Amino acid sequence: MGSKERYHWQTQNVKISGVDDMVLLSKINEEAITDNLKKRYMDDYIFTYIGSVLISVNPFKQLPYFTDREVELYQGAAQYENPPHIYALADNMYRNMMIDCENQCVIISGESGAGKTVAAKYIMGYISKVSGGGPKVQHVKDIILQSNPLLEAFGNAKTVRNNNSSRFGKYFEIQFSRGGEPDGGKISNFLLEKSRVVSQNQGERNFHIYYQLLGGATKEMRENLGVTTPDYYLYLNQSGTYTVEDVNDKKEFSDTMEAMSVVGLSVDDQDMVMQIVAGILHLGNIAFREEGNYAVVESEDFLAFPAYLLGISQEGLKNKLTSRIMDSKWGGKTESIAVTLNTEQASFTRDALSKALYSRLFDFLVDSINKAIQKDHEEFNIGVLDIYGFEIFQKNGFEQFCINFVNEKLQQIFIELTLKAEQEEYVQEGIKWTPIEYFNNKIVCDLIESKLNPPGIMSILDDVCATMHAKGEGADQTLIQKLQAGISSHEHFNSWNKGFIVHHYAGKVSYDVSGFCERNRDVLFNDIIELMQSSEFAFIKTLFPENLEAEKKGRPTTASSKIKKQANNLVQTLMKCTPHYIRCIKPNETKKPRDWEDTRAKHQVEYLGLRENIRVRRAGYAFRRAFAKFLQRYAILTRETWPRWTGEERKGVLHLLHSVNMDQDQYQLGKTKIFIKAPESLFLLEEMRERKYNGYARAIQKAWRKHIAVRKYVKMREEASDILLNKKERRRNSLNRNFVGDYIGTDNHPEIRQFVGRREKIDFADVVAKYDRRFRTVKRDLILTPKFLYLIGREKVKQGPDKGQIHEVLKRQIEVEKIQSVSLSTLQDDFFIIHEEHYDSVLQCIFKTEFLSLLYKRYDEKTQRKLPLKFNNLLEFKVKKGGWGPFSAAGSRQIQFQAGQGEEAVVKPSSKVLIVTIGPGLPKNSRPTRRDNRKSRYMGNQTPGSGQQSQGAPRSRGRGGGGGQRGGGQRGGPPSSRVSLLRRQSSMEQPTLPRQQRSRQTNNHSNNQSQADTAFMNVPDQGVAGVHRRRSKEVKPSPGAGRPKPAPKPKPRSPECRALYAYDAQDTDELSFNAEDVIEILTEDPSGWWYGRLRGREGMFPGNYVKKI
Repeated sequence: MGSKERYHWQTQNVKISGVDDMVLLSKINEEAITDNLKKRYMDDYIFTYIGSVLISVNPFKQLPYFTDREVELYQGAAQYENPPHIYALADNMYRNMMIDCENQCVIISGESGAGKTVAAKYIMGYISKVSGGGPKVQHVKDIILQSNPLLEAFGNAKTVRNNNSSRFGKYFEIQFSRGGEPDGGKISNFLLEKSRVVSQNQGERNFHIYYQLLGGATKEMRENLGVTTPDYYLYLNQSGTYTVEDVNDKKEFSDTMEAMSVVGLSVDDQDMVMQIVAGILHLGNIAFREEGNYAVVESEDFLAFPAYLLGISQEGLKNKLTSRIMDSKWGGKTESIAVTLNTEQASFTRDALSKALYSRLFDFLVDSINKAIQKDHEEFNIGVLDIYGFEIFQKNGFEQFCINFVNEKLQQIFIELTLKAEQEEYVQEGIKWTPIEYFNNKIVCDLIESKLNPPGIMSILDDVCATMHAKGEGADQTLIQKLQAGISSHEHFNSWNKGFIVHHYAGKVSYDVSGFCERNRDVLFNDIIELMQSSEFAFIKTLFPENLEAEKKGRPTTASSKIKKQANNLVQTLMKCTPHYIRCIKPNETKKPRDWEDTRAKHQVEYLGLRENIRVRRAGYAFRRAFAKFLQRYAILTRETWPRWTGEERKGVLHLLHSVNMDQDQYQLGKTKIFIKAPESLFLLEEMRERKYNGYARAIQKAWRKHIAVRKYVKMREEASDILLNKKERRRNSLNRNFVGDYIGTDNHPEIRQFVGRREKIDFADVVAKYDRRFRTVKRDLILTPKFLYLIGREKVKQGPDKGQIHEVLKRQIEVEKIQSVSLSTLQDDFFIIHEEHYDSVLQCIFKTEFLSLLYKRYDEKTQRKLPLKFNNLLEFKVKKGGWGPFSAAGSRQIQFQAGQGEEAVVKPSSKVLIVTIGPGLPKNSRPTRRDNRKSRYMGNQTPGSGQQSQGAPRSRGRGGGGGQRGGGQRGGPPSSRVSLLRRQSSMEQPTLPRQQRSRQTNNHSNNQSQADTAFMNVPDQGVAGVHRRRSKEVKPSPGAGRPKPAPKPKPRSPECRALYAYDAQDTDELSFNAEDVIEILTEDPSGWWYGRLRGREGMFPGNYVKKI
């Protein structure tokens, strides 16, 4: 070992990179926060706390600390025990749900490309691993996990800011039983960016699924679906971007198809999904030219494939794209008039059909997932909100307006619950408090969504759409005029020649209103619905279930009113849960690891309100809980409060606080709640609670283990008897005795346990006699685990502080599979020889039958072979080379067994032969005849201890997985068979793919921009919101405002010790140290394992490695 330094991310004896919790920063300003995040980011520490809020910086690379080892490390651990990690937040949510019986949610926020989707996947993955369950629960877990790649394929796309940008919002509720098993779920999706289906900006792509299909389709699928290269399709060739760095579209396609099988889609449904995806691509290639001011299809060859794939007639498709039936009411009569469209209107109709097909297909996929996992009733749930981030592009249209509005609402929730509500609660509860200034973005939310006095942007937009429904042209210009007239005086609003500007919390954004009204109206004409309802495919008909005969009354629902309703419903749902927060930060625009842009990071730190968050957390209270809930959670700490407190709740709370000796300056009692200041004080309560539960759990486990052990060892006794049957005489006292396993009681002997892995089960432990080369006996502790056989001896320490003392020493460790054979005599003696490659061990153990049966079983598990057992009255064994003298050389020795008198063996060494004489025992064919109810000395270690239970191997997510099948079709099958449905159900002949005569086209509705124009990628102007934030900084608080109380007088220092030798931790709760390190001693245990603190980390360490200072 020497003094070699050992760095590992789990432990605190690593290179210090800033502070884990920014509440501990010496200076509280944006520069200090940004600098701390940068230090940690450059050393691959992407997670940092602000109290319970987690800050996550996108590393733009895969990091090594998301394995099963970390899952085990964070499971059940307190926040302070390990470095900041998303697993700690996920574990806290899960445990709080189980303990408090309250729904939990995590709100993940940040701009586009900050890593929100990946964070959501890590949370769902962690919860899936730590929650229990059988086959049915595993099926639900599989669906929950596989829904991610499926929805990402259809809902994510490459943008200039993010290679895997979520273009829809998703709130995933994982539903749990009262036992904590995930037994259901529900996905709520909103605001899919439908416009991306028909147009993309330069440097961006359409949704991933298109490129996956084109890259991963088999030859047969290509022929049947008309799949070719992406530059052939207008809907893909506008941006000039077809690939994404480090993304294999072919492999992703395979994963997507696998995910569809796991979530329960039949092969027929999967066929239809791909048909529609391909059909949309072919629809985009239908072009129009003008003849006499009217639109005609430029080449009717391009009608064949979309008509074939969608199951409709070519003629019907052509007519519905170039004309429309309008109903005219006059004098109580309704007259239908056919109106021919111009080229712009025809292109709009084609794109409207494509967008409707795609969005309804996406809704079908979400609904399929929900049907597979949703349950009728709900006990508890954990919600994970993964929503598109705040974004600014060269041209910001209606979609960006809606996206940024939802982000404003999420920022408002954070402000309401972490800054505003917390401070208001202190006032209501009568807690001493000095207010802290912050920017409240409710004024921006009202600007967008307010209905009256003055009306917000969305209300004015809906009004324009309602009053100008018959006129497409001029509506957008009318919107600008009405906005200028109605809200031009609002400080967070400006107008410009193409639209308007909103001063969002994250900066100023200029919105181009062209197309605003059309996209807000979001109308699909009845002609198109009728066309789709005429499809030969029942699947497509179900996507268009409208009843066109029913007369609609009132205003049609607009896209803005829909997203406003969804956003407010989402806020209400989140407010009913206990919220947790992840604030994601994007360190650069290059998408490269370890590239840090100070200006960009600082801007995000400012608008996310991290400075104000730290100030409130430092001056505030880490924990607050209603008296009744506090009593319910910690009632187990005292006899007076368990199982329930019968007196006044306030007195009960005080009784609990006094029982753990909490300092009075660490808490305040309000009118209805208790407030605890320091996280350490809360951790004290949690640790005491865990200890109590642990004690009771051990008592229950002990009783249960005893019950199981009795049954187990009766069976084992029978099996052991069969091993020796007809081969060896039996001792009268051993034939019918109970098996115990641990005859030493290793749980009570940490000096012995130290040689065994902390989570290694002990099958057998007993004190045995070992014979050396001279046939001298020495006591050894024989220990058998599933992996190893140990022989532990004792020696006098020759140097160091423990000189002269007797310490345990590991004399031998043999891997079970390395044992070659075991030799025994045919008499009733207790001798046996363990044969191993290098040398053998001769042992005498009165519980040899039990030991051999366990060794026999473990050997079989390890090698899938039977352990060779040899029975002979002349046994030979190898010895290793020793010291000096006639017996020092390596070689062999013999043991001669002879019949004699008496129950005890008489041994007589003679040169290189040991003669063992013993009287006759029970016949070799003896078997157990009665149950022995005598109690054994120890009942410890009959089953694995805490942490022993391992995670089962994950079930296969293959196509043959259980449950959840829908649609009646077979699941899985090779992709080459995926086109059979099209051939079976279509009445049309398969068309040939027409040759593309046109060069790359520009769509009328595209948002193309010059690749060279990237000014919009710069950090945005902070606008009025930034001015408000700067003002809050300039307001000097009164003395002491927002600061922690002065530090109390220092407590007496704990004793310290100096390390004499280096020690390498064997487990995560131990300290590693080098020689000469100074360790603060917190506890000295008689077992020899002390508890101390070194470099900020606490843990156990061996007391015989150190010397007190």
